[in-house]
Amino acid sequence: MCEFAGEERHPKAKKITLEELKKHSKREDLWLAVEGSVYDVTKWVNKHPGGELVLLNLAGQDVSDIFIAYHPPSAWKYLRTYFVGYLDGEDVLESTKDYRLLREDLHKAGMFNGGLSLYYKISSWIIAMLSLCVCGVVFSSSIFVHMISAVLLGIAWMQSGFIGHDSAHFGLVKSHRLEIAIQLLVGNLITGVSIGWWKRSHNVHHTAVNNLEYDSDLQYLPLYAVSSKLFQGLYSRYYEKKMDFDRLARFLVSYQHWSFYPVMAVARFLLFAQSFTLLFDLKKKVDYRVQEILAMAVFWVWFPALVLCLPTWTERVAFVLVCFAVSGIQHVQFCLNHFSASTFVGQPSSKEWFPMQIMGTVNITCSPWMDWFHGGLQFQVEHHCFPRVPRQNLRLLTQYVKPLCEKHDLPYKSATFWEANVMMIKTLRAAALEARDLSKPVSKCLLWEALNTHG
Repeated sequence: MCEFAGEERHPKAKKITLEELKKHSKREDLWLAVEGSVYDVTKWVNKHPGGELVLLNLAGQDVSDIFIAYHPPSAWKYLRTYFVGYLDGEDVLESTKDYRLLREDLHKAGMFNGGLSLYYKISSWIIAMLSLCVCGVVFSSSIFVHMISAVLLGIAWMQSGFIGHDSAHFGLVKSHRLEIAIQLLVGNLITGVSIGWWKRSHNVHHTAVNNLEYDSDLQYLPLYAVSSKLFQGLYSRYYEKKMDFDRLARFLVSYQHWSFYPVMAVARFLLFAQSFTLLFDLKKKVDYRVQEILAMAVFWVWFPALVLCLPTWTERVAFVLVCFAVSGIQHVQFCLNHFSASTFVGQPSSKEWFPMQIMGTVNITCSPWMDWFHGGLQFQVEHHCFPRVPRQNLRLLTQYVKPLCEKHDLPYKSATFWEANVMMIKTLRAAALEARDLSKPVSKCLLWEALNTHG
């Protein structure tokens, strides 16, 4: 056992079988097993900082690998309150056993330790770009300078988003309050995107990667469909509604390989809408809701004020579109990592969590000097397997993960930025052509099944 320490063994404690554990898989009766101990977390569902969906999706399972992958050692103190007994028996894949051994080795090698020097440098870049953007808009009358300012703002948004991503995964500072302040700053205040919405969505994504029914990062109907399974009208466990493949969806999906980049150029509007929807939905649990709304309010003061400093509405619209298009590169990066990978259906399986992280992700091959551009997302396979490893250690981590994948015949996918774009567009095009063919059953396209393996 690495840095985690489970319960002290009590000989008289109840023994619980895997079959009995599976029976406790509802919101009103929810058990989980971690490192051989079973916990009744029914009362914790609505308190879970990572959102209730993660617990509901994995209810009644042994979630040892998932729990250790996403939680710091301090999380054990919350579990101990809900201890009910010990798990009698274990069903572990050989690949998972080796994954656990590798995790131990990585801890011993200090791979989970990082510093702040990288983030001081990135923060300096962000401050510089925001300052130049404001100066360019306020003190220059040149349209060219205004558009360059928009580019700088878009890049600053991208880099801020990467910091928020890292902060939420493994923490940058020891103080919890300061960590939340950092997230509100780089998320809500600078980029206008709710960090609470992002956490809710991203936590589910990591525990149910590329699952068509559970992972919201693949649920883009009526605009996009990355799998023919979506043509059957699956039920979204994230949005709690059926994803209908109606006439509008069929039409839009038929041209998705053409519309993808234009839509990504304005995708930030969707992020704003989703942020507002969550923050003002009082039925949904949002930690620090008031603070998030206040930080968002600051964004909606400074950003419109900056845009209004431009002399004409033509320039204002152009400025917004340019900074949105530049930051849209980040949305493309997210899609490159998953759209052309394997997809899954059914309840997420904690037993198969490790191999699914490998099969559901794609790395981007690049030189070290381009790491700033990808923000660590180029090592998506490593990041999904070890999300608490700091960004600066991910390149070295590839030397450990790739051999493990080869040993167990798991597809370690890696492509250049250009190649990954080509792969993604081919995937979208294959689905688009299938959607156009109204006479053929959508579930029998051999080409599509060849491109996407369903687990």
